[in-house]
Amino acid sequence: MKHRRGKIKVGLVGIGRAGWGMHRRELEKLPRLFKVVAACDVDRKRCRQAAEALGCRTYTDIRGLASDPEVELVDITTRSVDHADQAIVAVKAGKPVFMEKPIAVSYVEAKKMGRAAKRAGVEIYARHNRRFEPAFQHVREIIDSAGLGEVHSIKLCRGGYQRRADWQTILKYGGGQLLNWGPHVIDHALQLLDAPVADMWSDLQRIAAAGDAEDCVRIILKGENGRLADVQIGGGMAIREPECTVHGSRGSIVVRGREIQMRYLSPRQKLARLRAKTSTPPKEGGFGNPEKLRWVEKTVPVKPRRRVDVGTSIWRHLYAAMRKGEPFPIKWEEALEVMRIIDLARKGTEFELPG
Repeated sequence: MKHRRGKIKVGLVGIGRAGWGMHRRELEKLPRLFKVVAACDVDRKRCRQAAEALGCRTYTDIRGLASDPEVELVDITTRSVDHADQAIVAVKAGKPVFMEKPIAVSYVEAKKMGRAAKRAGVEIYARHNRRFEPAFQHVREIIDSAGLGEVHSIKLCRGGYQRRADWQTILKYGGGQLLNWGPHVIDHALQLLDAPVADMWSDLQRIAAAGDAEDCVRIILKGENGRLADVQIGGGMAIREPECTVHGSRGSIVVRGREIQMRYLSPRQKLARLRAKTSTPPKEGGFGNPEKLRWVEKTVPVKPRRRVDVGTSIWRHLYAAMRKGEPFPIKWEEALEVMRIIDLARKGTEFELPG
């Protein structure tokens, strides 16, 4: 299949915190790969500002932008509740979509989007850009190296104490931490679980934020391989926990900011086979097994072998997918699984969405 060359011409939908504050700035770092040729927002003042800053055409309705013949890619960065409808408009116009997280507000909506894209013969690319966090990439490298042995549990934590009061605290607009940090951290958990989900438990609460959406999330996933992934996202945590903790049969790591603390058995340590004894233990001598374990303990900077950037790496992959036909690293099925877990976490709670 032949692929076009040159810059990808982008239509930016949503001139707000995500679209203007993140996507635009990221694209400005990649001027040889992308160019914003159109922008869309219901706020006419923001449209004028975009036209002045970018020299692009502007629209107040996505249907106009989606039908613009120069637009090759529709980049959707609006409120979560608008994502599915806008994506369907774009794909029906024959335009591929780059979708800010969450891809939708529910699993049902996400599947509907996927069906529409398949019928139209175009792609919806999920912007799970946190796959390219250096710390996440480094953790994956450590796990893959097998230095920790057989990994049995992982904890991922994001949050702080935040009395938030914007639209992202209101359920009908797609608010709540499940759709804010949730897609990123759940995606990490599913990747590190490295197996289909066999079972899960969840708890949702509203602690410090306004509105009616959850601001504290706890999800525990168990993979078919027996591995556990514990996800904690909080808006009511005055003391932050480490972002990531991994425990294996030969060691553990803890990620705090830009450092990784490591403690693992020396690769030269040969562990003798243990056999449980029924005999009466000595009166003195402790409760463990009398063997000397040689530990390696160190703290290293977060620095994966392959250079990644949480802002621009996913755009480079998007360019490679559209211009060179390379596989996009976030599969649509993976993005759907994130939405399925989000729906299951809500089920039976006061935060469950109608329908």
